[in-house]
Amino acid sequence: MQHFKQRAMALALSLTVAAGIAGLWRLTRPAPKAAPVGSWGLSFPTEGECPVGNAAPEALAEFDAAFVGDPSEPVIYLTFDAGYDNGYTGKILDVLKARSVPAAFFVTGSFVDRNPDLVRRMTEEGHIVGNHTYHHYDMAKIADEAAFTAELRELEDAYRAAVGTELPKYYRPPQGLYSEDNLRMAQALGYKTVFWSLAYVDWQQDNQPTSEAAFAKLIPRIHNGAVVLLHSTSATNAAILDDLLDRWAGMGFRFGTLDELFAP
Repeated sequence: MQHFKQRAMALALSLTVAAGIAGLWRLTRPAPKAAPVGSWGLSFPTEGECPVGNAAPEALAEFDAAFVGDPSEPVIYLTFDAGYDNGYTGKILDVLKARSVPAAFFVTGSFVDRNPDLVRRMTEEGHIVGNHTYHHYDMAKIADEAAFTAELRELEDAYRAAVGTELPKYYRPPQGLYSEDNLRMAQALGYKTVFWSLAYVDWQQDNQPTSEAAFAKLIPRIHNGAVVLLHSTSATNAAILDDLLDRWAGMGFRFGTLDELFAP
């Protein structure tokens, strides 16, 4: 009888310890995320060829999203992120106009509100102006559809007030931070989400790359169907753009538009 009592007490003690451990795990485990979240990234196994992205082109296409074009076509899709202007956007537009090269500019609300003349110039000179959200928030943290929609709609309103026409339906998540829900919500609003297949560290104002460092990244890694991301705030980009376009053209590339990238 004593033997059975000892076994019962041992079992009760083990159950109590197990329950305590389970309770501690529930208290310390990370809260589950509402949706998968990612930060867009690339790897370059072979320079001169299309890189590998966080998601395959086929998977992104289900959400009307893309980061690269046809790998058999020697075409470059040139895009700029424009969160604000510090005197270089006009110079970049000058080069593009002189060379008849189309580009896309993803702008924020602050850029549109403070530089409506530049936004009008982009449109008048045949460039696409895209939605980089009004406040440049981390959109991956916005799971609420109404809040997500408001960010894009507010930028649309600012563009309409500045230019008088409707904003083209191209969206780039700030910092490349996104979730599957974000892609789905942008798609439901009629947007195509544009990531990129080539970029470099050009946004640090106090640590701008040299021209040589920029070319070392942008020339060897260029590839067919490349969606190139540059920042219009970069002094280096403004200084090298004419030479950069000349070098890419000399390598046999032409320059396409996002309309072409997403053509059926």
